[in-house]
Formats: sequence, structure tokens, C-alpha cells
Amino acid sequence: MTQRVELATVMDRLAVDDLITDYAGAVDDGDWEAYRRLFAPEGRADYRSAGGIEGDAGQVAAWLAESMRVFPVRQHLIVNRRVTFGLLERDTGDTARVRADYVNPMRFAADGDSPAPDFVCGGRYAFGLLRTAEGWRLREVTVQEKWRRLPDRPGTGVIN
Repeated sequence: MTQRVELATVMDRLAVDDLITDYAGAVDDGDWEAYRRLFAPEGRADYRSAGGIEGDAGQVAAWLAESMRVFPVRQHLIVNRRVTFGLLERDTGDTARVRADYVNPMRFAADGDSPAPDFVCGGRYAFGLLRTAEGWRLREVTVQEKWRRLPDRPGTGVIN
């Protein structure tokens, strides 16, 4: 590999990492317009394993906006990112896949003064990315929720 190719690969990895971080920030901040902009025009997301929907970025952003209202405090931690380039069909050097684990603590809106999260879930993301004229964009996002924890909440009907 030449130094030019190695530098280009490092730059791509940094750009891909920024995109995944921007994804987490958009969801945590409830910035659904920013969320939509992270996707390529044909981009789709699948949250069915976490009780959500599958659809294009606009449909999923609308669903997230509604379903995340009950969690005004949320923090996505996306870790163990594994990036590979050129694995999507008909690759021309402008595709990537990212597999990453996540932990997502959230707090319910009406939870008094407790700073502790009410709901914590974890699992794995599979991201398919595409290089576009605007830079790297999400082509597909698949959430594979592996676990979730709800604390006992006497009087609320919410249990583990």
C-alpha cells in the first residue's frame, strides 16, 4: 500500500467514525433533521428488534421523535467500532460497513429528582455506508437489541 492510499484510508476511517458519532448525537439530542441528513437518499433504518419500525430515514425519524418523548434524557454510547471498506455489492471503493456495540441509558420524563437512568438497553448496530458527493452517508442502519433493563418502579406498573 502506498502512503497516499494509507492516508486516504485513515481519512475515510475518521470520516466514518465522525458519521457514527453524529448519529448518536442526533438521536440523543432529538435533532431529527440532522438525523435525516446523515442518510443517503435511499437510506433505511431497522429498529424492529428494539420494538420499533423499519423504514426510510424520514419515517424512522418521525417514529423516533414520537417514541423518544418519554425519555428526555438519553445517552448513546457506541463502542467497539469495527470498520471495513468495500463490502457492499458492486463496490467501487466507496462503501463501508461498521459493526459496533451500544449501551443506551435513558430517563423517563416524570421521574422526579432521581439522576439514575430508568431504562438501559444494549446491543449491536450494523451500519452500511456509502460515499456520496456530500461525504459518507448511512445507507442502512440495523439495530440488534440484545438486552434491556427496567428498574422496579412501585406504583407505576413498570417492572423488570
